[in-house]
Amino acid sequence: MKFDELGLSTPILRAVKDMGFEEASPIQAAAIPVVMSGKDMIGQAQTGTGKTASFGIPVLEKVDPKNYDTQVLILDPTRELAIQSAEELHRLSKYMHGVKILPVYGGADMARQIRGLKDGVQIIIGTPGRVMDHLRRHTIKTESIHTIVLDEADEMLNMGFREDIESILDQMPTADRQVVLFSATMAQPIMDITTKYQKDAQLVQVAQTELTVPNIDQYYYDVRRKDKTDVLTRLIDFYNPKLSLVFCNTKAMVDQLAEVLQARGYMAEGLHGDMKQSARDRVMKKFRSGKTDILIATDVAARGIDVDDVEAVFNYDIPREVEYYVHRIGRTGRAGRAGRAFSFVRGKEVYKLRDIQKYCKTKIVAQQIPTLADVQAVKTEKIMDDISTIIDNGGLREMIDVIDNQINTSDYTAMDIAAAFLKQALDNASDTSAQNSNGEDTLTMQSDADNERGDKRGHKKRDKRAWNDEFSGELAGERPSHKKRRDRKHNLHLEEVEEGMVRFKLSLGKKHGLRPNDVVRIISSEAHIPGKSIGAIELNDTSSYVELPQKMSSVVLKSLKKTKFKGKKLGLELAFKRK
Repeated sequence: MKFDELGLSTPILRAVKDMGFEEASPIQAAAIPVVMSGKDMIGQAQTGTGKTASFGIPVLEKVDPKNYDTQVLILDPTRELAIQSAEELHRLSKYMHGVKILPVYGGADMARQIRGLKDGVQIIIGTPGRVMDHLRRHTIKTESIHTIVLDEADEMLNMGFREDIESILDQMPTADRQVVLFSATMAQPIMDITTKYQKDAQLVQVAQTELTVPNIDQYYYDVRRKDKTDVLTRLIDFYNPKLSLVFCNTKAMVDQLAEVLQARGYMAEGLHGDMKQSARDRVMKKFRSGKTDILIATDVAARGIDVDDVEAVFNYDIPREVEYYVHRIGRTGRAGRAGRAFSFVRGKEVYKLRDIQKYCKTKIVAQQIPTLADVQAVKTEKIMDDISTIIDNGGLREMIDVIDNQINTSDYTAMDIAAAFLKQALDNASDTSAQNSNGEDTLTMQSDADNERGDKRGHKKRDKRAWNDEFSGELAGERPSHKKRRDRKHNLHLEEVEEGMVRFKLSLGKKHGLRPNDVVRIISSEAHIPGKSIGAIELNDTSSYVELPQKMSSVVLKSLKKTKFKGKKLGLELAFKRK
């Protein structure tokens, strides 16, 4: 259905056209007429289906621009989503003179928000906590509010806002009010809200088959926990996405992964709820502008991220809730673009992946980790494409003269010089994935070994008794003996060290403020070891482990013998294997 078939006003149609939209999405075509009619409505739709316009367009149509009282209240679960919704309504009201829209959320200047409210605002978009603050201060006047929208209602309830939501709704006028609710799921708490605060609500649903974006290729990799970062960087190097979103389940993991990727030279930033609003705004500005090309986030912090150029989503951790998978991958494949979604699983997580496939009615395909040779081939192809473009653009006469002069004054051929330039370009774009000193691809070797072990155990036993071995990280077919488990625990930090590498123990850890980039910085500066030569880093509360080239072990021990971090001795020593 086209927007001009929905009975919209000319200013709205002009704004929609400016935004590049012609046809309404399924949820828009179904919801807009219902909301415009004034009926209470329950809309079931996922992220990425265009639901902001589903309520944004009709509430703008209902607003009286000549009346400066607050007429519409929209509740969103996060600051990011409130800001995003406000931005979209501003674009939709581009040609509507006199309509004022104000986002109110925690972390922003309260005095500025109060001044904005006193100036007269027809539409308020806010988070429950901050709206409650304003209601307590009587800075939000409710007398003229006729429409309340609960956006992402399920997420607001998951975040513990139920009491705030009910308190806000209890303070709204009851006569001729309209309550519109959008939710990805219809759990019992949602139904309780609808029963209590809506009258004869009309249910509008998007068919389940429309919940996922067809332009997204979905893959999964069987990855050991300790190899996740190496696999992530390998995939980023191989696919070279313009912008990437990486999802972790915890704020601590977001911080840790951001630090590790930054230490490896990637333009990565973290985003989670413990960050100040100014820091979150800074991170998002850099991501939208392309100054940061990898954004690592938790599910809650990612609400409201609406960036069209995201080409890949990585589920570093499998989401705890099945429906979160749809929210995550919906961040890519936007505006008709193709996108990719990659998930890392191990052990029992494969069953969660099956649940996701059933829920989404989609197929997530198992993939082999690209080899170093694959990455090299892709980078070579990219360099050759760039060279072809430079040649086609011309202007190389001066460079050709330089090369001719070099050939005439040396024993080098033009082929030698071209090969040297290619090697230099490839070295500058060197692979940051795990590689041992002999140039062997440890990730691929481990994957092959896992497959071989899986074949020996047999698929029947594997499916029946699959469990995630906490110590070795293997998908084990038989539970090891108590003694073997105890020995594995002792050797947790000593097994599976890459050939040519040695594991060192540090007597400081996370409780002392030590971070992965601190380890890289100290070793690089004190022992003069290139950062790319430093292997796996593992931080515990009171100790840490780092893998370094064996041939440099004596230099490292000597150089860092008296090194201190924040006044405490680093305590570097070889991690010997217990017998």
